[in-house]
Amino acid sequence: MTPYLKHNWFGNLRGDILAGTVVALALIPEAIAFSIIAGVDPKVGLYASFCIAVVIAFTGGRPGMISAATGAMALLMVTLVKEHGLEYLLAATLLTGVLQILAGYLKLGSLMRFVSHSVVTGFVNALAILIFMAQLPELTNVTWHVYAMTAAGLGIIYLFPYLTRAVPSPLVTIVVLTAVAIALDLDIRTVGDMGQLPDTLPVFLWPEVPLNLETLSIIFPYSVSLAMVGLLESLMTATIIDDLTDSDSDKNRECKGQGIANIGAGLMGGMAGCAMIGQSVINVKSGGRTRLSTLTAGVFLLLLIVFLDDWVAQIPMAALVAVMIMVSIGTFSWESLRNLKTHPMSTNIVMLTTVVVVVATHNLAWGVFVGVLLAAMFFANKVGQYKYVESELSADASTRTYRVVGQVFFASADKFVEFFDFREAVDKVVIDLCQAHFWDITAVAALDKVVLKFRREGTEVEIIGLNEASTTIVDRFAVHDKPDAVQNLMGH
Repeated sequence: MTPYLKHNWFGNLRGDILAGTVVALALIPEAIAFSIIAGVDPKVGLYASFCIAVVIAFTGGRPGMISAATGAMALLMVTLVKEHGLEYLLAATLLTGVLQILAGYLKLGSLMRFVSHSVVTGFVNALAILIFMAQLPELTNVTWHVYAMTAAGLGIIYLFPYLTRAVPSPLVTIVVLTAVAIALDLDIRTVGDMGQLPDTLPVFLWPEVPLNLETLSIIFPYSVSLAMVGLLESLMTATIIDDLTDSDSDKNRECKGQGIANIGAGLMGGMAGCAMIGQSVINVKSGGRTRLSTLTAGVFLLLLIVFLDDWVAQIPMAALVAVMIMVSIGTFSWESLRNLKTHPMSTNIVMLTTVVVVVATHNLAWGVFVGVLLAAMFFANKVGQYKYVESELSADASTRTYRVVGQVFFASADKFVEFFDFREAVDKVVIDLCQAHFWDITAVAALDKVVLKFRREGTEVEIIGLNEASTTIVDRFAVHDKPDAVQNLMGH
């Protein structure tokens, strides 16, 4: 067996197969629920989950990560389905896949390095809260049996590992609670009550929509939104699973893989999907590590809904609620609460804002966008503050030397100008930039402003110590050293 096959497929056979089985069971109610949110038949979400999981097992950039139909994507489809129907949704799903593949080739996955740790932490905490909140409808206006079953499920999940870790405790929970519910004939909500399970295999399905610009104008805005949210959630989930497994993933390959998977889903009558943090955490915590666990989840999901639907329909929702509560507790970064006392205020604000926006809007993209924007603003302000200017007058009082230390860019350009005294009567000013760096044209414009102001006062200006990178941008955009431009600016 080659190292590639062992690392990616067959290095953890037993753990991957068992973990994939648990994930398949957990995928069913969520896929049905997301189909209902999107306004389509439950089989659309179930077929999508099967197809995406199987395809991403081969094409994805993160072994052990689970992708399927998701709530974040379903919310974006509601209006399209309501106004134009399922066929346009399938067409939008295909275009979503194409856009994601294009993003992979453009290496947009590399943009994840601009997402700060505080944003990732906020994203994780928000998802944990949303996962928990999604279970509340199953725990309201119900009989005491549901609470007892849920509590028993949590007890099995957390106590069974003390007996043995040979079998994942979530799988034991589902099997035991299903057996109890059947044996006692409990009148509680089951998977079958969520919606009718399909009884046939998916078939190739080309969307029956007109191939013209009008169709493109309808689906393109939805496809762009689906592609962006899908990639964002997938790449964030990949980063989280990287941390959980202490391994790396290929983010650009993940973009392409998600695109291929969504094209496959669209051709099989399924809706667009992306990575699922909840099921991915279940997979990892149940022992799944390689691509085999993802493939097992997809294949077993299809077998369950088509051939074992009568048994699957009897699984009590309380069992799956217990599993998802475990995921919520395990996903939440409890350390982040302790870090609120020790981390900088700006870091805490970014993390908490990301949580609030995601939970309030149920839109992961908005939360991450706001978090990244805030983090960038705080960073720019912090770097902009790290700058000072020292000055020294020569012995004969004819020359003033300014030594600039720090970063000069759009956020610090105004303060850079304020450090200079343009009214001082000296013959010459030397601006020493040995310990400074100019980053953008705003910084260059500030340097121009300083030089030209001194020259208006009849003071000679000499600039020394520019590093190579700063010299490049100054030579290209500055005007103080270009006679024609200077004359125009000075009104001559």
